[in-house]
Amino acid sequence: MISNWFKIFIYHLKQNKLFSFLNVLGLSIGIAGVIFAILYWNNENAYDQWNPEKENVYQVLNVIGGTGDTWATSSIPFGNTCKATIPEIEQICFMNLWYNESVIKYQNKKLIDKKITVSDNNFFDFFPFPIIKGSKKDILKEKNSVAMSEEQAKLLFNDEDPIGKTITYENKSYTVKGVYRLVKPSSFEPNYVFGGVVREQDLNQWGNFNYGFMIKVKKNSDVAVVLKKMHHVNYVNRTLKDAKESGQTPEQYIKENGEIKIIFDQLKTLRLHGTKASGQSSPEGKGNLQLLYIMAGLSVLILVLSLVNYINLATASAIKRAKEVGVRKIVGASKKQIINQFIFETAIVVTLAIVFALAIVELSLPHYNDFLKKNLTLNGGEFYLQLIFIFGLVIILAGIFPAIYISNFETLKVLKGNFSRSKSGIWIRNSMLIFQFGIAAFFIIGALIVNNQVNYMMNKDLGFSGDQVIRIPFNYQDYKTKGQKYYTTKQEILKISGVQDASTFAGTFGNSTNSSSGLTHNGVFVQPRNVEMDFGFLEMMKIKIVEGRNLSPKFASDTIDNWLINETLAKKLGLKNPINTIISSGWGNEKGNLKFKVVGIVKDFHITGFQNKVPPMVFINMKTLKWNNFQDLYVKVSADNLSETLAKLKTYWEKNVNPDYPFDYEFVNKGFAKTYQEQVKQKDLFFILNLVVIIIAIFGLFALASFSMERRLKEIAIRKTLGAETDALLKELSKQYIIFCLIGFAIGVVPAYILLQKWLENFAFRIGVSVVPFTIALISLLVLTLLIVSAKAYQVTKIDILKYLKYE
Repeated sequence: MISNWFKIFIYHLKQNKLFSFLNVLGLSIGIAGVIFAILYWNNENAYDQWNPEKENVYQVLNVIGGTGDTWATSSIPFGNTCKATIPEIEQICFMNLWYNESVIKYQNKKLIDKKITVSDNNFFDFFPFPIIKGSKKDILKEKNSVAMSEEQAKLLFNDEDPIGKTITYENKSYTVKGVYRLVKPSSFEPNYVFGGVVREQDLNQWGNFNYGFMIKVKKNSDVAVVLKKMHHVNYVNRTLKDAKESGQTPEQYIKENGEIKIIFDQLKTLRLHGTKASGQSSPEGKGNLQLLYIMAGLSVLILVLSLVNYINLATASAIKRAKEVGVRKIVGASKKQIINQFIFETAIVVTLAIVFALAIVELSLPHYNDFLKKNLTLNGGEFYLQLIFIFGLVIILAGIFPAIYISNFETLKVLKGNFSRSKSGIWIRNSMLIFQFGIAAFFIIGALIVNNQVNYMMNKDLGFSGDQVIRIPFNYQDYKTKGQKYYTTKQEILKISGVQDASTFAGTFGNSTNSSSGLTHNGVFVQPRNVEMDFGFLEMMKIKIVEGRNLSPKFASDTIDNWLINETLAKKLGLKNPINTIISSGWGNEKGNLKFKVVGIVKDFHITGFQNKVPPMVFINMKTLKWNNFQDLYVKVSADNLSETLAKLKTYWEKNVNPDYPFDYEFVNKGFAKTYQEQVKQKDLFFILNLVVIIIAIFGLFALASFSMERRLKEIAIRKTLGAETDALLKELSKQYIIFCLIGFAIGVVPAYILLQKWLENFAFRIGVSVVPFTIALISLLVLTLLIVSAKAYQVTKIDILKYLKYE
């Protein structure tokens, strides 16, 4: 019986080559889309799942009262007090939440590594990577100790045993105490973990939020109780003390300054559901939950579209097999057998579709990995189980309905020969066609709005000009002489032909500044970003002063007690006449907080991405506080002979600044563009999927129009005999599809508008949703429909009348 079914399937495959090909191709595209989404989903949801401590480890974040800013860092005394006073906390760990890039030296060998972190001695109690060499416990107990990954140990030591060997990092010597094997994916995947993260000067500074802070709670502890107790630690040690010092009641102090709120992020869900915070939450970054949902949702939509297309084609082509079914029923075939036969045929089609889908995925995977910055592969037991589930689900969804539909053909009606003119199943196929139009409308509208938002971000005035300005990492290890080295370097590179200007500030365009401090003025508390900068920085970046003057070396007070503030900070403080206003800063010494005079107002500019509002900012010369928080040198270069200028910079840099590091640079505009890189990905994703959806929709529309019009050939012949013109016939044959298109568009508009408005809410700076994308989508669908349907209609109007009427 199976053999017979297979022969019948092959016969019909040969008879309907085009539609069989469209069926398999449509399904394979839909399945490929789901496979891509599954690979991405599996990878993102696998982060930290290997970790046996994932349910007991929490990252601690702070919401700064009065500003609402969330910080992923904490202070040392806060953490130590929590550990000493809260019995539910088993362990705490301070660590860097970012990777350092630095030179690692061993004897005469040196390597530059980009994944270096510094932590407490119990890092491996929170991230228990397998220790394959050295100590199993207290690896980082000594401040000059280090553990390294297995891969790095092989690169640095070859076949030598690294345990006990001394390596150099940032001009300090460290002893290798352990070698571990990285387990991926993880929120922390460092190649080196150095001990000694805590600085002595921070031990009693409650306001120095410099450290990533994680706690491990005892099993079965009530996390809500731990959170409440940690809030109490802050209240007793900060709020009450600060209120007393300022001569206020706690209630008055909280009303004026706000109160720090603690947030927990469980390690188990940190990657995808971690709180959005200023700075990084983990070195490997947060997962893009929105992109994940978009990819999953759109891939499911495409699969549904493919299934609808398949069902449409299957039920339409079933008319040609009506007599076959009737004959099989006459010779004794049961309804169940006919259903099983057509499900069998669907299973073969789905198997072919999955094979083609896997081929599409395998060929496209390198580009997909580049798109996501991943290294996904087609393997893993979980993936194969999911593939089997997809196989079964597609067979059920694609096969059951057509099989039941075909098995219900009435034997007498079929064998009398008039079944081809039956309207059986037409309303179902038409409904599915309308559904296809709705999905196509959703994708076209979505692609247009996402494209408009990305174009808006790419073309919006940033408030600064990064044209021909490059950012060069200033990798100079000696902190004490770093400032002087910068000034010397600046003077020397200004002598290079092609270099127009040079300056620096403690931050990065697109990634904010390196520090922030709270201040209170006239009862208003704010947490501005600190911009420690060199003279001439604002002029070089063409950042405007809208009131007052810029900081200048002509005024001695500009390195003592003068600063600038931006428009946002002036508004938040309610300053109507801000120039010459004295403001108490968040920086203090033994005499109390330092006071500064506002000498100028800086026009707001975008230092972070368009997802965020422009933050309040203070601008101060780097000599004022003698800080060396800057990490880069900014150089404006001429567009003429750029390659020659860069070559000269490279030669000078590698010889005079730091020979251990290769010369590296990035154009500022390109660096800022990374802030909307994810949205560019979503734009590209919509564009690709839009093409896929339109192609599948064309398949379905062409096939359905073909079957529909072939059923009306005798009607067309009669109309032509009665004198109908070709134009009138084209109009008659096309109008129902235009109506279907309009209904489908109306259905797709509502979810498109709601979901895209939700997407736009992620941006502080965004476009408005106008009628233009909807109009373009409607016109596009109508034109596409008319082209396909009219082409097929024109073809059938040229039929031979005698062929269809000679027996009438």
